[in-house]
Amino acid sequence: MVGKYFEKWRRCDVGDWQEDDDRTRALRSPAAAPVPPRAAGQPAFPVPGQGGRVAQPPGGGLPPDAPTPGRQTRDDTVPRAVSQVYGKARSGTSPVRPMKGPSDSPAASPGGPSGGSSGGKGGIRMPNTIRRTKGPRRPGRLIARILAGLIVLLLVLAVAGYFTIDGRLQRIDALSDYEGRPADTPGTTWLLVGSDSREGLTKAQRRKLATGSSVGRRTDTMMLLHIPAGDGRPTLVSLPRDSYVPIEGHGSDKLNAAYSFKDGGPKLLAKTVEQATGLRIDNYMEIGFGGFVGIVDAIGGVEIDVKQSIKDPKAGINLKKGVQTLDGAEALGYVRTRATGSIPDFERTQRQRQFFSAVVKKAASPGVLLNPFTSVPLAFSATDSVSVGEETGAFNLLSLGLAMGDNPVTTIVPFSGFENVNSQEVVRWDRDKALRMFRALAEDKQVPKDVLGK
Repeated sequence: MVGKYFEKWRRCDVGDWQEDDDRTRALRSPAAAPVPPRAAGQPAFPVPGQGGRVAQPPGGGLPPDAPTPGRQTRDDTVPRAVSQVYGKARSGTSPVRPMKGPSDSPAASPGGPSGGSSGGKGGIRMPNTIRRTKGPRRPGRLIARILAGLIVLLLVLAVAGYFTIDGRLQRIDALSDYEGRPADTPGTTWLLVGSDSREGLTKAQRRKLATGSSVGRRTDTMMLLHIPAGDGRPTLVSLPRDSYVPIEGHGSDKLNAAYSFKDGGPKLLAKTVEQATGLRIDNYMEIGFGGFVGIVDAIGGVEIDVKQSIKDPKAGINLKKGVQTLDGAEALGYVRTRATGSIPDFERTQRQRQFFSAVVKKAASPGVLLNPFTSVPLAFSATDSVSVGEETGAFNLLSLGLAMGDNPVTTIVPFSGFENVNSQEVVRWDRDKALRMFRALAEDKQVPKDVLGK
């Protein structure tokens, strides 16, 4: 069998093999003219300007139809052999097109997984392209991306939390313009009110907290907080609830009466404080018994240095002397009790300032604000139990907390003594010292030391 094919191959001349081999058909045009033989040293293709003839060597040379040495010429009288290696002879005169391979599909690309393009079966495979390999990841870049993602997440949560808290705040009409109202003063002045409202407390909670069952609302605590516009410490001033002051439409009476009158409330109380002090109030905040307890419990209690042992069944407390952490119920009893001191009400105002500074400072600390297990309950407890003026927002509350963390000066309105008026004991302010104190705050200055009370 091998001899048979060898004999056929031997009988075919080189020219026939080169022209009729099926593998070369795809590289020729159907009607291409035969390439004329060339002499040694001559170019393989016609040179432009010579009419398509092969260039002759200088001084003449072989005629165009002369046989080239070392190469056989084609004899058209001898039948050409047909190669049987690739099957039957192909019919037709159209050029042969390469067969399509898998890499010629539309999805394939020169840079695809095959590493190059193929002309179909038997086509030439291009060498794999050189791919640029990625180097090892840099840990610093990965850490930077993680930190950037955390910062963005915190910003989103902070913005969402701000609008959530601001939308949940209970706002009341406490501050309004009126004829003769003090002009705007530098810095920011808050009126902080603690009422004895039992609203939201069940009978069991009232018994546990020893709040009694009184109806209505009265103000047990009133304080002014002045935050300076520039440098300087904030000033927290207690206003004794029994302070004898003028109340519009009611003559002169105890300060807390302005809140308890039928036509009173937050608006009349704020107006009375402004007229008595000459300070313009910028923000109002009020909290009841229930909210008081909820805020203290939300921050995990508050640390208080109890100056002396206190046992008061009416306030529901039995505290030992020394530094200790009070829960909500204990803290409420601590600021309400009148069982200590020769002047119970003034001892109580001192404890109220001490407690308020401690609770706000802890609530604004990073350990509470950055811990979702404390900050979230604190935010919801505060918004459910705190009432603020219509002009007060979440940002104002944050500035309040930061100011209380700046070691404020705590004092009380200077007073000259007690007086019995209409069968009730009232507190008289020391007019000269009180005016000096409030004038300094109105001018955004530190209160003179000689007017600071203990």
